[in-house]
Amino acid sequence: MAKNKMKSHRGAMKRLKISGSGKIKRNKAYKSHILTKKSAKRKRGLRKSIMVTSADLKRMLRAMGK
Repeated sequence: MAKNKMKSHRGAMKRLKISGSGKIKRNKAYKSHILTKKSAKRKRGLRKSIMVTSADLKRMLRAMGK
C-alpha cells in the first residue's frame, strides 16, 4: 500500500469542473472588480465559461488530484 496520497488543490477544485468528455471547464478572469471602465460587450463575454486549453489540461488534472 502506498504511504502517501496526493492532495487535491482545494482552490482548483472550487474553480474547475470536469465535463462528461473529460475536458475541464473554467470561468474567465477580470470579472470581479473595476467593472465601470469595461464595456457591456466585454463584461457579457466574461460571463461565459470556457474549456481549459490542451496545454494546461495535464497540469489542471494534477492539481485536481485526477
